[in-house]
Amino acid sequence: MPAETQPETRPAVGSARGSKSTLGKDLRKLLAFGSGVGIQIGERNLEVVVVRARMARVRVPGRLTVEDFAARPAAEWGAEYGAWLKSLGVSYLSATVLLPRREVIVRHLALPGVAAKDMEGAIRLQLDSLHPYGEDDISWGWSVLGPGAALVGIARQSVIDRYVTLFAEAGIAVASFTFSAAAVHAAIRMNGFETGAGFVALSRVGDHAVEVYGESDWRPVYSAEFEMPGERAALVALAELRLSPDTAPVTLEQVLVKPTANPVENDLSRNALPYATALAGACPWLSPVANVLPVEHRRSSSRAMLAPTVVLGSLAVLLTAGMWGYARYAEHQYLETLRAEIARVQPQAQRAVALDRAIDRIRARTRLLDEFRTRTRTDLDALHELTRLVEPPAWSIGLEITRGGVRINGEAPQAAPLLKILDSSPLFQDSGMDMAQRSQSGKGEVFQIHSSRRGQP
Repeated sequence: MPAETQPETRPAVGSARGSKSTLGKDLRKLLAFGSGVGIQIGERNLEVVVVRARMARVRVPGRLTVEDFAARPAAEWGAEYGAWLKSLGVSYLSATVLLPRREVIVRHLALPGVAAKDMEGAIRLQLDSLHPYGEDDISWGWSVLGPGAALVGIARQSVIDRYVTLFAEAGIAVASFTFSAAAVHAAIRMNGFETGAGFVALSRVGDHAVEVYGESDWRPVYSAEFEMPGERAALVALAELRLSPDTAPVTLEQVLVKPTANPVENDLSRNALPYATALAGACPWLSPVANVLPVEHRRSSSRAMLAPTVVLGSLAVLLTAGMWGYARYAEHQYLETLRAEIARVQPQAQRAVALDRAIDRIRARTRLLDEFRTRTRTDLDALHELTRLVEPPAWSIGLEITRGGVRINGEAPQAAPLLKILDSSPLFQDSGMDMAQRSQSGKGEVFQIHSSRRGQP
């Protein structure tokens, strides 16, 4: 029954409520505009949920279960996923992926007095003491829990690389790798949920497991998975959160924004984690979710990121109307200046290109001359070596030397041993007998032998 989040230091009282954005609840609902795809990696299956948020209303267009993904070719189930997204009209979306609990170590830190701009640096200084991986490479991410408090997730780099490769082979664009504590924490705050003095929320995961999430003044985030009845799991969570045993647990779907349209297959009472993950990815500007995926592998959903601009476009037009004309004029002047500068330096740039081409031609000619200069030397070395190898009483009648090999005509007491003698030389290899017959005198053999030159094209 391992708990996903383990306290590194005790947070200050009130940090659970302090994690709420300073934005008013109504304004947060107004800014909740976007779409997201949440993927939960299970033991055998991938659970996928798509959400569309339009201010206070959230719709779930569909939910998909990708079965036996680990045993199937990634391209096969990736095509299934892509076709499903296309049928919903959201093929442009990048996914927020919920990693398995066992793959991520989660810590929440109290950093009193640390400014928001210095939080990442302060966490980085403590990073080596937050995980048991020793010298192994890691990938990590964090999100804000409140003033001077942070939620940190750490995973082995090898694990992240394995999932990056898997989703790349499937052709799935991924914006974020996160974990359940961060995903639920961000999803809850999408609609300005009031945490109050604390709560415990339960959700079924699979047939036997219970997902527990809670918050309190004592502990800003608690997330764990138990294989026990929900009542017993709730008592464990209440003790960890220092809440009264009489505190009634709620379901995880009760603390998340309720969808106005939800397909039957998206049963939030059984497993709400994919839905929470999709919510966290739909509006990351409201409550950023901790992302352990390295920056170079992240793929953003550009259309979703432009959604707040569309909603507030009318206000932006009113505020910028006075500056629009000047901005156009300044841009025109800048372009004219830029064109004049380009025209001024264009001849110099063309001369430089011509010089580069001339230099390339000269270098090619120089290499060709060097090659011809070395050919005479190598041919003389081959002739000298053949003179040494074909020694009396053997003698040659004719000799042909080419770039790739030599051909020898001659007479010797026995021609066959000459093949081994030639192959023993550092200059020749793959010798073969073209012809060997008794000489007219009957004292030897007339032969024709070919051999390849080592190191020659």
